[in-house]
Amino acid sequence: MTAEPSAPPSEPARRRCAWAQTALSIAYHDLEWGVPVHDDGVLFEFLVLEGAQAGLSWETILKKREGYRKAFAGFDPKAIARFSAARIERLMTNPDIVRNRLKIASTVDNAAAFLKVQKEFGSFDAYVWGFVDGSPIIGRRRTLKELPARTVESDALSRDLQRRGFRFVGSTICYAFMQAVGLVNDHTIDCFKYSADVTSSRGRSTRRSSAARARR
Repeated sequence: MTAEPSAPPSEPARRRCAWAQTALSIAYHDLEWGVPVHDDGVLFEFLVLEGAQAGLSWETILKKREGYRKAFAGFDPKAIARFSAARIERLMTNPDIVRNRLKIASTVDNAAAFLKVQKEFGSFDAYVWGFVDGSPIIGRRRTLKELPARTVESDALSRDLQRRGFRFVGSTICYAFMQAVGLVNDHTIDCFKYSADVTSSRGRSTRRSSAARARR
């Protein structure tokens, strides 16, 4: 009698940041959170999503992400900046997004402000990475309790964005944005992504950036 082949050994369980608990949040954590982003389209997408999250859980926003993509023209700021009042009213009836009038209207306003930044700096990427001197800040956090809600850099980014006409860009929202797009690596040091990202990046330890100092 031929013995059945044994199953291959399972991969050891990966240690992750403790907030990644669901299938959706684990996929987001493993593939996106903290990975440096230099694509203006993706940067704008996260500005929209982080603003939409205000007062809600990130899991809620992840579940609505594709709804946002469809409702907001694939996160194309040029298209969104042209949204009419009538279109905003229609979005208020869309169950696939957060139906908050201020958040919806701010997305349209932010699209127009985003285009102005692109025109001034050549790209939003060039603008926003200047707040961390062009390389990720490595948080070196041991536990989630050590994660700050805001930093000097997020304060500076928030002030400057608001000065340029952006809305829903308070410092806490800006810090969440910075974590999401890799301006900051806030994976805890026991997380497999921390080791991988620190090894592959030229990031620096937490400190005040010259860009933040200059914008005080």
